[in-house]
Parts: sequence; structure tokens; C-alpha cells
Amino acid sequence: MKKIRPSGEWFVDESGRKLILRGVNLGGDTKCPYPNGGTHHPTDFSDHKEVSFIGRPFPLEEAKEHFTRLKQWGFNCLRLLTTWEAVEHKGPKEYDLAYLDYFTEITKQAGDYGFYVFVDFHQDVWSRMTGGDGAPGWIFEKVGIDYTKLSDANAALVMQKSYDYSKPGTRQEKNYPTMSWSQNYKYAGNGILWTLFFGGKDFAPSFLIDGKNVQDYLQEHYFGAMLQVAERVKDFPHVLGFDSLNEPGKGFIGRAMNDRGILNTEEDPARPGLAWSPIDALYSSQGFTIELPYLELNVLKGGFVPARTETVNQSQTSIWLPHMQEDPFQSEGAWSLTKDGTPFIEKNDFFQNVKGKVIDFDRDYMIPFIRRMADAVHSVRSDWMIFAEREATDGWMNPNFNAALPKNSVNAAHWYDIMTLIFKRFLYPIAIDPLRKLPVFGENGIRKMYVNQLKRVKDASAEVPGKIPSLIGEFGIPFDLKAGKSYKQWFNGNHKPSIWKHHIRALNCMYNAMDDLLLSNTIWNYTVTNRNDLMIGDGWNQEDLSIYSPDQKLPHSEPDLYGGGGRAIEGFCRPYAQFTQGTPLEMKYSLSSGKFYFKWKPDPSSKEPTVIVTPRFVYPKGIKIETKNCKQVDAQEHHVCFISEGEEEAEITIQPL
Repeated sequence: MKKIRPSGEWFVDESGRKLILRGVNLGGDTKCPYPNGGTHHPTDFSDHKEVSFIGRPFPLEEAKEHFTRLKQWGFNCLRLLTTWEAVEHKGPKEYDLAYLDYFTEITKQAGDYGFYVFVDFHQDVWSRMTGGDGAPGWIFEKVGIDYTKLSDANAALVMQKSYDYSKPGTRQEKNYPTMSWSQNYKYAGNGILWTLFFGGKDFAPSFLIDGKNVQDYLQEHYFGAMLQVAERVKDFPHVLGFDSLNEPGKGFIGRAMNDRGILNTEEDPARPGLAWSPIDALYSSQGFTIELPYLELNVLKGGFVPARTETVNQSQTSIWLPHMQEDPFQSEGAWSLTKDGTPFIEKNDFFQNVKGKVIDFDRDYMIPFIRRMADAVHSVRSDWMIFAEREATDGWMNPNFNAALPKNSVNAAHWYDIMTLIFKRFLYPIAIDPLRKLPVFGENGIRKMYVNQLKRVKDASAEVPGKIPSLIGEFGIPFDLKAGKSYKQWFNGNHKPSIWKHHIRALNCMYNAMDDLLLSNTIWNYTVTNRNDLMIGDGWNQEDLSIYSPDQKLPHSEPDLYGGGGRAIEGFCRPYAQFTQGTPLEMKYSLSSGKFYFKWKPDPSSKEPTVIVTPRFVYPKGIKIETKNCKQVDAQEHHVCFISEGEEEAEITIQPL
């Protein structure tokens, strides 16, 4: 495989060709231990030091099947997931060498099948013990928290603690609302850990672990786990680099102590669920019962507004281990307990002002962290790319970088249609633009909305000095639309592609918007253990976004065709320009006709051809080609190659026979 590098806004190979990465996240269940670590299995996490992640994303003996299917669908890139916990779950610097061997082999085989890879150290809402995945369990003891008390104290919303596992196969909205896991960023468990991880030196300077400030301790162990993987994959030319950290949280940083996030401003939109302020979270974490507003969507009021109040921590459970007489921020004078046991805010701007300077999370914490992460991995291989991530919605709602990024950076922002994700509907023929707060109509209107949102990401990349490439690291749709209507149809014997029509429309709108902007991307996700079960899905918190499921397999079916495990294949399996002998200018694909159009500005100094991916799923009977200012020079398996003739803009039109 040809080594590629970032050059301005493009990925470029050794011959100077521009490259579009069209990939997939592998995979959704990699967040959980193997084989029975998914959230549809009850656990108290007491085995957190003995778990294994060998087998995620799939056992080695299954690699051929899955890599072959993904290749036949036309993908050329993998965002390959691992976690801090997978590498260092046994204890500080006790690395799982057997897992590292396994991960190295998976990475190697990905290259054997022609995939570029970048490694994603994944996390969601800090760890499995706080309702997500990522950090190892021993971290809690190090910071003085009893993870077994987090759910009882309402300091984290954890499916395994909320769900009634005697009632499988159904959603339990009262116990564990759909997509509620993301609310954990506001809860005490996440607020405390993320604040210490990013800002411990400023907000808890006296808090030391093994002689080091808590921030340095946590980050050094995170980087240490990353370096264990880096050393294993450093000699693979198809490894592009590392993701900085998936969808990091801000903790309390930048918020007033009494800010419950209710004002619903453009800079800080209100979010569903309990409205926690930092003082609410910290006070409650010590075993005190409080009343909090609960926010729900009100379309007429244009967002999430208080709908009722809820009593929090009725059991009066403290999350702190006995030796922690105060939380780290209370010890620094942020707040205090009065004699009657009520909280008193000593410094309302404690998380907003450091030594007289108003702080900015990205400038002062997030981007310096990315630079430290880059220094770590560049010490192993200096040409690796750094796929820079920020807080999930900031990537496209507040997209600009406001501090210097490290060399070889890529803007790896995530982007989702939030309404489709939360409400499990593709809002056709009407949707609401979350940026402009205005309705949009029909698929064409939705596509334009998507283009406007994604263009913000690309424009932010262009404003970085020298420009950097953009790659949408995550996007996708839930496949359990309309309470899993497609699954019911499949179960009843309807295996026609039409059962996925709404999924196909949604994905087609998303990929059309990406094509309009010539964006590289990796769809979320491909999960080999996915099930057509509303409690299971991708095996993590009832999410169900996998483009593959073994439940969609039928006997004697080809792996890349319907019956081979794919869902809504028309939505994501499409032609595209993988390599361009020059600079791409325009790329269009019509789902209804199969017509593909590509235009580029040739670079006479580049002698390697433009390569168009033409999956057999799209063109089962072959293709007919029209060209302008270029000629076809080769036709490989599901790839067509062209060389420009002169310096005039070249054009290709491909249609099915």
C-alpha cells in the first residue's frame, strides 16, 4: 500500500494523488469485554481487573469474512477501536500483553486486505462504571471514589444497575431511557473525573496520586497505554496514526458553580435529562439528597426546558472512599458545608477563572492535551497523523480551533443528525435544523441542511494555518428506527431491501452531503455481534447503528449482498473517487439511476491514475463509461482507472449496464 500523508486540506499519496478515505468504525462492541461483557449482561464490575478484550472486534478466525465483506462494499479505511481499559485493566502499568498481541494481528491483517487504519482509543462518559466505556476500573480507587456507589448515589446512570434483566427483548424507558447514556457527562461521576483529567493542576493542585498531581497521573497512564499499542504497530505502513481521544468530556471546566445549563444559549444549548450544576453534583456526591429540574424537549419553546423536578440521591449514599473527607475541589476552597449541612459556594467562578484569567476549555485544556498526546505518539513514529477530536457536538456546532494544533493534524470531528439519533425517526418529509431552529422540507432540504452543518467542519479545517484535512470520524443512523419495525418485518419473512427504505434514504442524504463537500469519513459502525433485539443492538447501552448484523444473514448468500449480513446496503455502498490524479472538483451519485459523475483538475506531474471504486453491489452487470479529457487505462476488480489527457478539467460518467 502507498503511504499517505496530510497536505493542506487533502490526504496525498507518494505520487501526489489526492485521496478520499471512505471507511467504517470497527466496531461498536469493542467498548466491552469479550465475550459476555456487553451491557445486555448484568454485572457489578467486580471482575474489572480480570476481563479480556481479546475477540473485539472479532476473533481472528473470523477476520477473513469481515474484512472481505468490508472490502467488497468499497471501504478503504478503518477507524479501529480499542480502549484504555483493554490495555491496562489489570492495574497501573500492568499491560495485557496477550491483548496487545491480538490487536497487533488484527491491525496487520487489515493492511493485508488493503485498509488504511487509524487507531481510536475510545471512550464514552469515562468508563463502564459510569455508564460508558474507556478508563480502567482501578482509576476510581486512585482518585478516592467507590465505583460501586455511583449508581446508588445517582452520580452515574448505568444500564447494568438500572435494567430489569428478567424482562429481555424490550426497552425499559422508565428504568433506562433511550440514548440516556450521554446524560452522564453532566453527572458527578463524569464531572469530577473529566475535571481532574484535563484540569487537575489548576483546579486540584494539592491532589496527588503516588506523588504526582492527579492530572499528570491520569494523562501519563492514558498515554502509556497508547504507547503500548503504538510500539506494536509502528512498522505497518498502512497505519495512518492515532485518534486523540474519542468524544472527550469537559467536566465542570468553564461552568459557574451554580450553572444548571437551563438557559439554552447558542454557545451552551440545554440538554435533556437532569439539570446538574457543579455544586449540585459535588454536594450530592457526599451523600446529600437534593431536588433537580428535569429537562424535556418543547418544540414550541425551541429546545429542552424544565418539565418537572426529581429527587436525587434519596438513599443518601456517598461515592467517596472513607479516607476522602472532602472532594478535591472542596479542599481547594471552591465550596464548603455550613454547620446545618447545606452547601455554600465560596467561588462561583472557581471552574471559570484561574489566577485571574478567564479560561477557555479548548485553548487551555483540550488542545494542549492533544499536543501532549501528539508528542507521545510522535516519539514512536514522527510521520503519524493526529486525528484531533473535541467534545462531540463542538466539532460541528462550535467547530473552530482556537489554539495551535500539532503537526500532521486531521480534523476528525463527529457529526450526527441529532433528531434521528434521539427519536429513532428519519424526519422525512419535515425536519428541524438544530443550528437555525427552522424547519426543512423533503430529502433535498435535509441534504442541504447536512451540507451546511458539515461545511462548518471543513471551513474550520481551512482556517487552521496551512489548512488541514477533514475526516468525519463518526456519523450514522440507528437501525432500530420506529421501534425496530424493520426487524419485525425480517422476522416475519420479509427479506426485501424495501424494509430498509427509511434507513437507505437517511444514509443516502448523509453520503450525498459528504460527496458534495468531497469529505473523507468513517461511518459508525460495523459490529459483528449485533442483534435485531432492542435490548442488545450493538451490545452497548441499546445503541444499534451497525451496518451489519448476523441476524441479516441467510443461507448460501454472498457476503456483500443482501442476505450476507448487510443492512440498508444501498445507503452506504456507493462508487467514489479513491485516488485522484490531481484535485477533485465535483462528485455526484444518483441512488435511483446508479449514475456516478466525477470531475477533477489534472496534475500533469502525477503519473499514477485516478481510481474510481465501483462495488459489484451497485453494478452487478458491469458499467458503461463516458470520459472527457481522460482515458481509461485499467479495470481491476471493482475499480476503474483513468489517466488525464492534458491539463483541462477531466470528467468521468459511470452508469450501470
